[in-house]
Formats: sequence, C-alpha cells, structure tokens
Amino acid sequence: MLGLSRRSASIAQAEIRVMTIECERLGGINLAQGICDCGVPEPVAQAARDAITQGLNTYTRYDGLAALRRSIAQKMLRYNRILADPETEVVVSAGSTGAFYCACLALLDPGDEVILFEPYYGYHLNTLLAVGAVPAYVRLHPPDWQFNPAELRRAITPRTKGIMVCTPANPSGKVFSREELQVIAALALEHDLFVFTDEIYEYFVYDGRQHISPGSLPEIADRTITISGYSKTFSITGWRIGYSVSHRRWAEMIGYVNDLVYVCAPAPLQMGVAVGIEELPPTFYEELRDSFVRKRDKLCAALAEAGLTPYVPQGAYYILADASRLPGRTGKEKAMYLLQRTKVASVPGEAFFHEGGENLLRFCYAKPEVDIEEACRRLRSIGDATAFLPTGTGSAKVQACRRKCA
Repeated sequence: MLGLSRRSASIAQAEIRVMTIECERLGGINLAQGICDCGVPEPVAQAARDAITQGLNTYTRYDGLAALRRSIAQKMLRYNRILADPETEVVVSAGSTGAFYCACLALLDPGDEVILFEPYYGYHLNTLLAVGAVPAYVRLHPPDWQFNPAELRRAITPRTKGIMVCTPANPSGKVFSREELQVIAALALEHDLFVFTDEIYEYFVYDGRQHISPGSLPEIADRTITISGYSKTFSITGWRIGYSVSHRRWAEMIGYVNDLVYVCAPAPLQMGVAVGIEELPPTFYEELRDSFVRKRDKLCAALAEAGLTPYVPQGAYYILADASRLPGRTGKEKAMYLLQRTKVASVPGEAFFHEGGENLLRFCYAKPEVDIEEACRRLRSIGDATAFLPTGTGSAKVQACRRKCA
C-alpha cells in the first residue's frame, strides 16, 4: 500500500513554526521564530538589485559565485582564523541549514551517531534524522550551560561519527570557550570524529567574549566542517545564503550533494552578500552587537518582572526563561497560556530537549526596537513577579536577576 517513507515517521513540523502560526492567528508579537526582521543593510540590498538588472539571474557554479567564495575565504581568515581555498574548500548553499544537510548527506551513513549538546537546535536533530543518522545527547548545565567532559566521553560509542557544536548556541546563547573546544578537539582526535559546527550567530557575542571557531584549532582543522551564513547578520533569513568550509577532501562531495539537492543558491542574492562582506565596515558589526545587547537586557528585565527568570545569554539572540510558575503541565501549555494572555509568542522548551524542558520557554529578540518595547510592556502586564512566585528565595532570585539585567 502507498504510504510515507519510514524515514519520515521520525520527522515532525518544528515547534518554532507551530508557534509562529499560532502567533499569526492571534495577531501577536512573534518572539518565537528567529525571523530577524531588523532591516537589510543598504549595500547588500542594492548589490542584489543591481545583479538582477545586470542579468545575473542564471545558475552559478554548484559551489557558488567566485566573488562570494573569495569574500567568504577572506572573511574566514580575517575573522575566524581559518585558511580556506575559495576554489576547493568553500561551498555556498541554501542557508546554513542547507549547508549542514549537504554535509550530512556527504559524510554520514545511516546508523552513524552524531552527538548533540542539549538544549539543541531542532533543525540539527531533524536533519540528522532525515539522513538516517542517530543523535546522541550531552547535557549543557545551567546557568552557564557548561558540559561535563566525562559525560561527553561516555556518549561516544563505536558508532559515533561526529560531534555538532553550535556556538554561539541556539537556544541557550552559550558561547563555547577555547578550553571547552580543546576538550572536544581532543576527543575528536582520539576517536577519529568529524566536528560539525554551526556558527550562524558568530557576530552576536556579548560582554567581552570572543567567538572561537573550532576549525581554527590546528589539531582538528582538517576534520571540522564549519557552517555559517549571513541570514542573521544581514537580516536576510529569506534569501537562503549559507556556506560550509572544510578540507577539500570533504568539500568536493559536499559540493556535489549541494548541486544535486539545490543546484545553487539564488545568484543575485549571492552577489548581494558578497558585496556586503566586502563593503560593510567593522563598525557595522560592532553596532549590530551593541544593539542586540540593548534588546537582550530590555527583554531579560521584562521577563524577570513577569516572573519568568531568564538565563542571560552570552551570544546569539535567544533567551531561555524559567516558566515553571506559569500554569500548564507542558511547555506547550505554558507557551499557549502566555500567548493567549499577552499575545507574545515563545517556543516551548521541549523543542530543544529529547527529554525534559517543560519548564523553559525560548524568546527571540531579533526584532525591531518598537516590537521589543511592546513585547516587554505586554509581558510586564501579567503582573509583578510575586504573582507567580512564593515569598522568600524565589522572589530574591528575581530581584537579583532584575539587578543583573538592568
């Protein structure tokens, strides 16, 4: 009888998308999905328009326009400390999600295990499931979302093929330190593993921290698949321009798979990104970071006042908040209660854990300032934090968070 594939049985619509649909139905403010509707830098937009009018509307080479591959390679050396040959080691794809999918198809066999740090990004999990890989999990422990090296070692089996590192991380906002990356590198070498990275939030790093690319560590440079893109940095999530950088031994097949699945990323939009990389000054990235720090602090303060104690993120643009005081048995029930009461959408914590997460909600602050201000006002409207918290230590915890976020 006709039916869906066995592979599809483990794939469901992302909870992020579900909450976006619910938010649209209620006419709310969407702090669920990382849409990043903050405005496209004019040089990026103008270069894309020029490319269209000048006829750059046909297929590009399967691994991307030469101009974009060169710009990415220069940026990788300057910012990420990774030397990459633009002719053989850079593959432009349909967003960083597409780049990861192509890498998985090229490098993983069904049954291979890949370790995810959780809370994880749901698309990483579903991409692994889509190619028949098997996820394994290592917990990041709050409040700083650190992992236990012994737990990571125990997660490695004879079937393990890779470790996924998302830094800065979605949804926790964790920025992996050099010391943590060296622990991962040592285990990858010891067990002959790939290191897949998602660095899409590489410019969103706060409070004096530094983004460190795992591929910049010399000992694992030849086994690291660095994945990133400009969806978030240039506020072009709908353009789908991402890339992977890896040793030519891996990049060739990743490029062939990219050709098979996507043919190429949109040609004129590739040119827009290439010009943006070349022309936007360092101050653009500094001002971007500073603006998101302000949004983070405003939203953290509002969440604290609403009794939803936030874990202040080190990077990216998401906040995980303690929703244990909201009514509801599951994270979905808590998220829906908050949406119905305030018309502010969040994502249930279970979307980022294979077990647990029901007392967490994720909020995205990649929104215009006016939307952040209104969302904060609505969140505060549910009452003082003491409406959800008992007197004593709980209230003290919120007061401490208020001071930290102020």
